[in-house]
Formats: sequence, C-alpha cells, structure tokens
Amino acid sequence: MTGITVTLSDPTAPEARALIAALDHYLGLLYQAEENHLLDPERLTAPDVRFLLARIDGRPVGCGALRIDSSGYAEIKRMYVDPIHRGRGIAGSIMATLEDLAQAEGIKLLKLETGDRQREAVGLYRQLGFTPCGAFGDYRCGGEASIFMEKHL
Repeated sequence: MTGITVTLSDPTAPEARALIAALDHYLGLLYQAEENHLLDPERLTAPDVRFLLARIDGRPVGCGALRIDSSGYAEIKRMYVDPIHRGRGIAGSIMATLEDLAQAEGIKLLKLETGDRQREAVGLYRQLGFTPCGAFGDYRCGGEASIFMEKHL
C-alpha cells in the first residue's frame, strides 16, 4: 500500500505513547489485568527491544516491538493498528519489518503471546506462518485466555 512506512522509533515519544495507551485500553476491555502481559514505554527502550512505528503519509497508525531473548529467540510485543486503519496491510508491514530485524540479528525463531479474544490477530499470525506452541519465558502459564505461537525463520 502506498504511503505506509515502518521505522525504528522511540517508544517514549508522544505519538508512540498514544498508540501504546490505545492498545492498553483495547486490551483492558478484552481481558482482566492479570491476563495482560504488557511492556511499558520505558521498558521498550531497553537494549534488547526494537520498537517500530507504522505511518501512513507521516501519521502514526500502528506499532510493534521485538524483544530479543538471551536464549536465542525473539518475542513479538506491542502489535497494534489503529482500528480505523485496519485491513490495509499495516500489521503485515510491521510484522515483515520485525522479521527482517530479527533475521538481521541472527534470530531464527519468533514467538508471541496473544489472547483468544483477538481473533483477527490470531488469524493474521496464522496467515503469516505462526503455529501454536507451549508457554515460554516468564509466562509459565499465561492463563486460559493466552495463545502462544511461534515461527521459524
């Protein structure tokens, strides 16, 4: 799609914070607080995280992050596209850029945790080649709402 750009960005910038706050609000409507596994904007500035903003004609419309785990995989975090811009290929563009970043860093496995009430997200991840996997990292047990997926690069 014309006009979409996806770039590394500062997650503490006001435009990024606004998207992260919108995502937090959305997830808060779907899940109990203990079912959400969120990284705040300050944590997203850590050396092991790559944060992306997607823009259409310069306007921020989506975000996503890659957290590189010391055991050798990378986790997809903070995927969000503003609802009025969904269905335009933005999430796919973010995911493609995250995969490129992971591969550039020698990462061969992506993992993610999402929720069972986010059917569109689960469908997107399946379409992009993610398959179910067990809980990983600090999740131990993500709760009944959690869905864990992975993709070998």
